[in-house]
Amino acid sequence: MDKADAAADSKNILVVEDEIMIRMLLEDMLGDLGYTVAGAVGRIDDAIKLARTGDFDMAILDVNLAGQTVSPVAEILEERGLPFVFATGYGERGLPEKFMNRPTLQKPFQQDNLSKILSQAFERAAVV
Repeated sequence: MDKADAAADSKNILVVEDEIMIRMLLEDMLGDLGYTVAGAVGRIDDAIKLARTGDFDMAILDVNLAGQTVSPVAEILEERGLPFVFATGYGERGLPEKFMNRPTLQKPFQQDNLSKILSQAFERAAVV
């Protein structure tokens, strides 16, 4: 087991993604990387509930949930001090302005890039 696998081993991830196939792909990739999926939701109201009360170490947030911005979820996570990364097919210009400096996972994503982005986000959170 390498260092990245050991780091992933005990981490729980919340997945917020409205496209069911992408959500399932992300869940599979996270499992392959040694992460546990703490929850996977596709609607803004479900995401807000989990953001407020969920027990997880990091969240992956689709920027656009069926036409709604994920900003309210990001703001709750920021208040709780929980790290998160955005997933988007629009590039950084698709991010809410307040969160332009957050790690971004570009769609379509590959497992190697997912692993790298999550590791960077956890390292960044450890420094803050």
